Amino acid sequence: MKVVRLRDDFIKLGQALKAAGAVESGAEAKEVVLQGMVKVNGETDTRRGRKLYAGDIITFDGEEIKIED
Repeated sequence: MKVVRLRDDFIKLGQALKAAGAVESGAEAKEVVLQGMVKVNGETDTRRGRKLYAGDIITFDGEEIKIED
């Protein structure tokens, strides 16, 4: 499981995917999110601007990414 540490109160979904190295660019993050390939806390989410907080878990391409303080 990869971990993304928060610098502020939250991080947006697209930014978290980039920070974890799951995608190479913001454009790629937008594409995979809009195609419904990303789950947040077990539910598909197509909002790349969704705010994520400590404890949230992203699932993408068979990997999990945990958001931590």
